[in-house]
Amino acid sequence: ERLPCHKSSVCSRSYFVLVMVFFHVYILNVIALLFYVHYSNGQEDADRVRDALRSQHQHQHQHQHQHRRPESGSPPSKPEFPRHVPLSRVEGIRVGHVQRVPLVPGRVHEMRTLSLKPLLFIPGFLSEEECRVVMQLAQLKGLMESQLMVQHGQEELAKEINLSPEEIFNLLDINQDGQLQLHEQILTHSRVRDGIWLTPENLREIYTGLKADKDGNLLSLEEFRVLSNDAFQRFLIKRGVKRSQLVRNSRHTWLYQGKGAHQVLQDIKAVTRLTRLPATLVDLSEPLQVVRYEEGGHYHGHHDSGPVYPETACTHTRIAVNGSTPFETSCYVTVLFYLNSVEGGGETAFPVADNRTYDEVSLIQNGTDLLDTRRNCNKSNLRVKPTKGKAVFWYNYLSDGRWVGEQDEYALHGGCVVTRGIKWVANKWINIDPDYERQVRFQQLVSQHAEDEDNEGLTLNSDMQSP
Repeated sequence: ERLPCHKSSVCSRSYFVLVMVFFHVYILNVIALLFYVHYSNGQEDADRVRDALRSQHQHQHQHQHQHRRPESGSPPSKPEFPRHVPLSRVEGIRVGHVQRVPLVPGRVHEMRTLSLKPLLFIPGFLSEEECRVVMQLAQLKGLMESQLMVQHGQEELAKEINLSPEEIFNLLDINQDGQLQLHEQILTHSRVRDGIWLTPENLREIYTGLKADKDGNLLSLEEFRVLSNDAFQRFLIKRGVKRSQLVRNSRHTWLYQGKGAHQVLQDIKAVTRLTRLPATLVDLSEPLQVVRYEEGGHYHGHHDSGPVYPETACTHTRIAVNGSTPFETSCYVTVLFYLNSVEGGGETAFPVADNRTYDEVSLIQNGTDLLDTRRNCNKSNLRVKPTKGKAVFWYNYLSDGRWVGEQDEYALHGGCVVTRGIKWVANKWINIDPDYERQVRFQQLVSQHAEDEDNEGLTLNSDMQSP
């Protein structure tokens, strides 16, 4: 018999509910599966980096033993390169975004994005005790002047770069009008002169003293010739150079952080967790630089690392390349620690942070030089106030998706003049060669050298213990 109408409706409704339940369970399973795949891939990436580094170490170890004990009649093996290890890179998401990161056991730090160009972060990092120990260790070792005036003239400089005065003038004449405007003159003498930062007023004073610039504004080729000899340098030496006229007015020292170093210095190497880079790369970078800026101290605008050129090798990997190759500093990441809170001034300024475009000429407009941190820090797009224990870090290079990419020009920065008190900072530069294979060769050579030293030490100890 046919079921009554109301019973049939109940059955249909129950069937519909049952179908919808199964459908939602299916959707939830799909979402869960997607999450599982996503995080599994993230873990696999981390495992892949770890496996590659382990593989690299094994390759180095095998190569060293083959080098020491070659089999009879077999040719020396060629160094093997591990598969390409992608460089980890912290994502900024957006300005103001906060990430919680476990940097040291038992403590979670908050890392805030300050800008995207350059990719700049700020976390709290060092304790008050750690700051005190680093400053005391630096004082114990002794600090030296950070900037010294190099005593050579324009003639020697012209010989080094192998260009005639006419060729130099033509290159500096940006708009090719046959004359150097004031901003072109500033780029000429404020950037080329080693160690000295000259303001427009300084230039006018020197031009007047040398009777070079007759109209007081534009510089012709004939007038430029007067400045293209040692007269310029001799005038500076005779006139005297004040500390405030140096590009960098500070004192500094270097503190080793490896095995045998003070425990606080070794603990600060937790920077590896901050940057998420392999510890191998951080360990082979420069020591910790500690800098003291007294009242009036400053550091004019600069980049921590230069552009990438195929013919240029990195300073830290010089042992892995031809000695005649020109060298450039290559700091992939800069980590800046503030060791004390400054009473007045001393901010770290980023003049063009998050600008829409970057143009070197536009840095000097209408008599305002954005690179001049003694005068124009307040015109920078971003300033970070020094506070004890705080750290800021940024990338000096972009990423090509696998390794080091082009220079990030927006990473231009400087230290504003200290108006009151003393400023203590520490710099940790993580050096990575943009050429992947060159970086690996460098690591292999360092590893081999370290193992040779260990073996020599073992042999020496066994000899000392012999009758």
